[in-house]
Amino acid sequence: EIGILDGGSLEIWKKYFGKNSRIIGIDNNPECKKFENQDYEIFIGSQSDPKFWHKFYKQVGDVDIVLDDGGHTNDQQIVSLIESIKNIKDGGLHVVEDVHTSYQKHYGNPYKYSFMNFSKKTIDDINTTFPNTINFNYTLNKSIYSVEFFESIIAFKVDKRLCDQNLLIENKGYKSNNSDVTLGNNILNFRKKFVFLYKFRL
Repeated sequence: EIGILDGGSLEIWKKYFGKNSRIIGIDNNPECKKFENQDYEIFIGSQSDPKFWHKFYKQVGDVDIVLDDGGHTNDQQIVSLIESIKNIKDGGLHVVEDVHTSYQKHYGNPYKYSFMNFSKKTIDDINTTFPNTINFNYTLNKSIYSVEFFESIIAFKVDKRLCDQNLLIENKGYKSNNSDVTLGNNILNFRKKFVFLYKFRL
């Protein structure tokens, strides 16, 4: 868990996941180190610093779940996601809380590069696994196969086994003389007939 404040939530997670679970807390406040005990570990560092994450995952290895309840700024949430997603085991989750901050002035939003807009882009990432679609210079579709949006929460589902690029398979069996009429020339005819509509942005 990123952002532990008084440490109470770590105790809750330990009870929820059981005595054999490994619970780790991360905070930028050195004072939080005092909450470390036999039930959970505490790491001190900035979640917006990639160097911290490299050192962290080198020490603890891959994890099952990351819960980001930290600083809530765009850079903190984005950097934490990018640096953590490759270190989450298949079947795991990266959950970000309080994403309503992407709409609040206090956090420098609304902004083109808000965490919410970054998260919406993962929808495009996932859909580009279909052949002959756009290719992005940067994408998370090698790890994230599904995203769920809730009020103030976004959950990224991680499983590299489910992120394979789809392939088109040629049908070499029976071939009919039927033509595909799902669209035909209808869409072209529509555009020619109502060309003035395409001057407006909906």
